[in-house]
Amino acid sequence: MADKLIIVESPAKANTIKKFLGGSTKVVASMGHIRDLPKSKMGVDIEHDFEPEYINIRGKGDLIKSLKADAKKAKKVYLATDPDREGEAIAWHLAHILDIPEDSDCRVTFNEITKETVQNSIKKPRKIDMNLTNAQQARRVLDRIVGYKISPVLWKKVRRGLSAGRVQSVAVKLIVDREEEIEKFVPEEYWNILATLLDENSKKTFIARLYGKDKKKIEIHTKEEVDEIVKAIEKGKYIVTEVKKGEKKRTPAPPFTTSTMQQEASRKLGFTLKKTMSVAQGLYEGVKVEGKGTVGLITYMRTDSTRISEEARAAAKKEIIKQYGENYYENRYYKTKQNSQDAHEGIRPTYIDLNPEEIKDSLSKDQYKLYKLIYNRFLASQMQAAVYDTITANIDVNNYNFRASGQSLKFKGFMTLYVETLDNQKEEEESFVPDLQEGQEVIKQKIETKQSFTEPPPRYTEASLVKALEEKGIGRPSTYSPTITTILERRYIEKEQKQLVPTELGKVVNKLLTENFSDIINVEFTAKIEEEFDEVAEGKENWKQVIRDFYGPFEKEVEKVDKELEHVELTEEVSDVPCEKCGRMMVIKYGRYGKFLACPGYPECKNAKPFVETIDVPCPKCGGKIQVRKSKKKRKFYICENNPESCDYISWNKPKKESKSKKEMEDKQ
Repeated sequence: MADKLIIVESPAKANTIKKFLGGSTKVVASMGHIRDLPKSKMGVDIEHDFEPEYINIRGKGDLIKSLKADAKKAKKVYLATDPDREGEAIAWHLAHILDIPEDSDCRVTFNEITKETVQNSIKKPRKIDMNLTNAQQARRVLDRIVGYKISPVLWKKVRRGLSAGRVQSVAVKLIVDREEEIEKFVPEEYWNILATLLDENSKKTFIARLYGKDKKKIEIHTKEEVDEIVKAIEKGKYIVTEVKKGEKKRTPAPPFTTSTMQQEASRKLGFTLKKTMSVAQGLYEGVKVEGKGTVGLITYMRTDSTRISEEARAAAKKEIIKQYGENYYENRYYKTKQNSQDAHEGIRPTYIDLNPEEIKDSLSKDQYKLYKLIYNRFLASQMQAAVYDTITANIDVNNYNFRASGQSLKFKGFMTLYVETLDNQKEEEESFVPDLQEGQEVIKQKIETKQSFTEPPPRYTEASLVKALEEKGIGRPSTYSPTITTILERRYIEKEQKQLVPTELGKVVNKLLTENFSDIINVEFTAKIEEEFDEVAEGKENWKQVIRDFYGPFEKEVEKVDKELEHVELTEEVSDVPCEKCGRMMVIKYGRYGKFLACPGYPECKNAKPFVETIDVPCPKCGGKIQVRKSKKKRKFYICENNPESCDYISWNKPKKESKSKKEMEDKQ
């Protein structure tokens, strides 16, 4: 008979914890949730104050029997599920099934799975935190109500089997809105004028960019303006009017939160959110390290805090001084964002002496990559800033002002170890400007003019969508990965290379939801609900009251939409393709895999065929229609409708509409 029974979520976590405890302690896994709302019905009793109707999850009967038998034999049962709202709810459900009194000290949590933390936590069990549990219940119940009430509208008007989710629908809306911005974008022409200049003292050349005229910034939009300026400065003297020298510091990024880890793993390692969380879970629960046994390598990976324990801070200091020297260390504290759940530390290695290179052979390729990222990011967060020497020179020629900026890295600091990458941002580059003196003349070597066009906003990637969701207060660390996974699986969006693109189905569903449920499917409402869940978690709000306040207006809206849409049929888009069987013009329909063409004469005529997508840009070679097709690997390519008969145009890159000004220039030439 075991003195103690400890129940965790996964076998990996169970194996790691076992080795830290004596032989009279048994550690078993619940394999995640054991009770949940039923799949076959809503499972929320609206008539009785939104009471959830939990059932044991199908297929877990034998496991529940086994857990009950183990609990009966043990003198004390500890529920050691993950240290977040989801883990708290699992512990609460386990307590219910195992008849453990709610107010007994049965709950233990580990922010990191190390011998010291596990042994200390077992000595200080606490009651189940009903505030955290109720915050999870509030999310689960509210999301179930939204899904069950809105999804039937999609079944009636689009097709059966579709579903709507509160957070997922807002994520799809962000992606659809961005796609519309891109489609509506009209490129604007702009020009830069660059002068290559010679400093006769150092005999070195450098580049200056036209900034303005008469000390005022100017923008150049046409070739005529460029020609006029080039003519005006052709024979002038280039005089240095001002030289500013300075120093610029770049500070390290804070330790990872769930969101920043997902973003960096996506940008640096090419990991999907799902893969990042799966690999991180393994590193947290424990990896068999040669000579050490099974070791939890990182702290808990679902957190939005950047706080670090004093012990970890001291270990980082020791390691930095040992590896790089005293001048590389700086004791840094990072401010956690407002609305963050600060229960956990930021994500960091549990043992700083377990260097990624030294334990590389014990890790899988993906574990090594992510562990190295987490390890280096954490150490760098406690290092000195990088320091650049900067120089900016203003150079005048005939009332026109040029500017040259240079920087050189003086002290690498934290950049020795780690540099954060950001979406659509260029890395700091060294650029040369000689040691110029005010009043000196520099000699023009050549003038270059460069035509450019403004670019549309970029499509979201998994990394940039997570950043947007976090900034707008939508979802929390544990929701980002399942949200994006769900909308990909439902085929509301798809990936092209790393970009997230709405499918036609996604656009139709988004249009229907935003037009009819605008109060629910919007960013502000979703962020406000998240704040209310946080208040429940902090004990400031009753979870049933959150549902009550939400349900009244929501029910009225659903009834109104149902009535309004009762006699409304989604107008089917008529194509320009005639049915070869009966001559009617075929209509565009939506199936599981997107658009297809169907004869409107169904059921008399059952003709259907694939829909060929075209774009509103003529073929650059022959002016014909450009068709969008997909390769075997689902990558889009663009091909002329006349290929291969009379035109050989085919490209991976979408042909661009020529801007008016560019076309006018070519016509003039």
